[in-house]
Amino acid sequence: FFAFANEEKFSQNGWMVYNPMSEYRRQGLPNERWRVTFINEHYGLCDTYPSLLVVPYNATDDDLKKVAAFRSRNRIPVLSWIHPETQAVIMRCSQPLVGMSGKRNKDDERYLDIIREANGQISKLTIYDARPNVNAVANKATGGGYEGEDAYPNAELFFLDIHNIHVMRESLKKLKDIVYPNVEESHWLSSLESTHWLEHIKLVLTGAIQVADKVSSGRSSVVVHCSDGWDRTAQLTSLAMLMLDSYYRTIEGFEVLVQKEWISFGHKFASRIGHGDKNHADADRSPIFLQFIDCVWQMSKQFPTAFEFNEQFLITILDHLYSCRFGTFLYNSESLREKEKVTEKTLSLWSLINSEKSKYTNPFYTKELNRALYPVASMRHLELWVNYYIRWNPRIRQQQPNPVEQRYMELLALRDDYIRRLEELQITNNSKIPNSSASSASPSQMMSQVQTHF
Repeated sequence: FFAFANEEKFSQNGWMVYNPMSEYRRQGLPNERWRVTFINEHYGLCDTYPSLLVVPYNATDDDLKKVAAFRSRNRIPVLSWIHPETQAVIMRCSQPLVGMSGKRNKDDERYLDIIREANGQISKLTIYDARPNVNAVANKATGGGYEGEDAYPNAELFFLDIHNIHVMRESLKKLKDIVYPNVEESHWLSSLESTHWLEHIKLVLTGAIQVADKVSSGRSSVVVHCSDGWDRTAQLTSLAMLMLDSYYRTIEGFEVLVQKEWISFGHKFASRIGHGDKNHADADRSPIFLQFIDCVWQMSKQFPTAFEFNEQFLITILDHLYSCRFGTFLYNSESLREKEKVTEKTLSLWSLINSEKSKYTNPFYTKELNRALYPVASMRHLELWVNYYIRWNPRIRQQQPNPVEQRYMELLALRDDYIRRLEELQITNNSKIPNSSASSASPSQMMSQVQTHF
């Protein structure tokens, strides 16, 4: 991969952005109900999970091993996010190995009860299975399945009807066919509808809204899974966290969210994107991460002042998802990245972005703490992301940048120029007038006064 030969220099080290212990501490963890475990330090419990996990305080490491035996790929339920007020949590995992015979596992059943009790709730634990019901039933034939009422009486199960990676891949292929190389404008709307792309975006957003609302308004802990817990599960947990936690709407916070929920928790980037693989017909390829970014863009359109980052930030992430210029999205898991020494031998995408943050900053951003955002996930409010999908087609893409945003950026540049001149004048005056520091304002104080007017 080119990433291993890339010798670019950046002022920021993007590999320092995400520290799992720091992120859990930001959430107020560990506490008396949740603990950090290093049982997976050498990836012995689960080779597709990160080395550091947060689990219920009352569950021992031996309990975790027994639960792992009953979960696909050993991906046990672990904490992704905790609500600062209700203490309700978002857990993620893979499907239980129920099979056609309806197998049960007392350790798994007890473990979900421990999760339910951890925030003191008396209502049932909510389990969101991302799959359509019929698919979950079909998975029993290959040893998978879902949590039945008999085995899990203290849990409620809901299916979210999000289709699998193969359906999403075919949908994107249809979308590609209508945007390149030519589009018959007379059939544009019907052609777009036939791809079902926006329907899939709607289902993912709808599912994430349900997860976020249950945790925030319903004050109930939730468990999210699909089949293996690295595709649809990552979409749902990360979007729900974005809706509930304003930190993830900052540039740094979003980088942390991607590193945590997607990269460290084993979304199979190498398989889904096909880095270095010329077999374009590979059945493992699928635009799962692209869908997530599309959902984020839809949210940013509905809440234009809520996100610190702009559209260019999202497009840059997607461009380098495929470019292999950085090591950020290489390989399928944290264990493989560690083995290949990715953080030592390659650069992080966040190094590029954080070295020129102004380029990716939304000028209309207004910082708001602890405000939950619930987008409207209806077809009337969703639109095709033209500036991404059709940016290379000059007949369709928007030719001019947003004039309001452009003018705002010009004003910001003007402000920065005035601040620079002010600093220069201050330095010149200080050198001419002895002991002037006591009577005059510092450059930083004057800067803050100027900045308040913008």
